[in-house]
Amino acid sequence: MIRYATCLPPLFVTTVLLCSPAGAVHTEPLVTQGIGTSNCGRLASDLKPAEGLNNPVNLMLYSWVQGYVSAANVSMLENGTKHVDISALDERKVLSLVLDFCKANPDRKPVSAIDDYVRKTTKIKATWESGTVKWGE
Repeated sequence: MIRYATCLPPLFVTTVLLCSPAGAVHTEPLVTQGIGTSNCGRLASDLKPAEGLNNPVNLMLYSWVQGYVSAANVSMLENGTKHVDISALDERKVLSLVLDFCKANPDRKPVSAIDDYVRKTTKIKATWESGTVKWGE
C-alpha cells in the first residue's frame, strides 16, 4: 500500500496512518503530491472498493474528492449560480469512478476523472452572493 500526502488535517492523517497495516511503514510515501495527483497506475492497485471507507486509501481518496469538489463548487458559485450536488458523490460512486478511470488510464492522474465528472454532471442552481469568500484578505 502507498501512503499519500494530503491536504487533510494533521489529526486525520495521523489517525489514518496509525490504522494502516504495519507493512505500509516501509513503503515510499508520496510526500510531494496529494492523492488526487498521484499516478493512476499506483493508486489503482491500492483502491479496494469492497472494503469501503475501512481501507485507508479509499478513505483518503473519498475525503480528497469531497474537498476538491467543494472547492470547485465555490469557484463555480463565485463565477455563476450553479454547483455540483456533492451529496450524490457517495463512497461507492467515487471509488468506482476513480478506479475505472485509473484502470483505463494508468498513466494519468485521478484528478482528471473528477474534473471530467465536475464538467459533465448536472449542476444545481443556487443563490450565491459573489465575493462572500474572502480568502485573500
